[in-house]
Amino acid sequence: MLAPTAWGDGDPEGVRVRGFTGSAAWKYVAMFPPVSQGLIDAAYQDFADRWNPILDVFDQEGVRFAHEVHPSEIAYDHYTTERALEAIGHRPAFGLNWDPSHFIWQGLDPVMFLWDFRDRIYHVDCKDARLRIGNGRRGVLGSHLPWADPRRGWDFVSTGHGDVPWEDCFRMLNTIGYAGPLSIEWEDAGMDRLVGAAEARGFVADSVFDPPLLPFDAAFSSESRSGSARSAAPDA
Repeated sequence: MLAPTAWGDGDPEGVRVRGFTGSAAWKYVAMFPPVSQGLIDAAYQDFADRWNPILDVFDQEGVRFAHEVHPSEIAYDHYTTERALEAIGHRPAFGLNWDPSHFIWQGLDPVMFLWDFRDRIYHVDCKDARLRIGNGRRGVLGSHLPWADPRRGWDFVSTGHGDVPWEDCFRMLNTIGYAGPLSIEWEDAGMDRLVGAAEARGFVADSVFDPPLLPFDAAFSSESRSGSARSAAPDA
């Protein structure tokens, strides 16, 4: 059972839990040595067997879970997310925590992911990443180098200092009707956190905007034009 404080205003819709699921296939991400399709299938079945009972309880308690799409997890890109949702029968209790930094360093489009899984975005983490693989020496796997090492091919950085197209992301979140929390997840090994975390919060606050109340072309409708003309006419 959840603590009473978790319910906030008492509306079960407001209770959203996010986290990782784990994956029996995490060590096969490079697919070498080669593994059979049967082993991958078994990993998704294992995920379903473990998580369906958990989701049963979530259904009873009115809780929705947001899986953080991330390499080493059961869902880490477009196709593995599709496979994970299929494995648990697209149950509404299981959704996604969208963190665009996890897409940038894989070379994926975080904006299109929002569109493709628009009915499953239950939580948003505003975190950034920088991809720097153009010198021919480094790639997307990190090279076993520490965070912030300039030889790395990518790094997590403070929100607004990386390659995430934030305006496109916020526009897409508005388009899909996302109304959940925007969480500042701050990770930057090259910046003091007391400076960076506050700056990241300010960046998001300055960047996010509400969608329009009316369709853009509503201003060009005959009703709007006639209404404008009437309001502009002087009193008789």
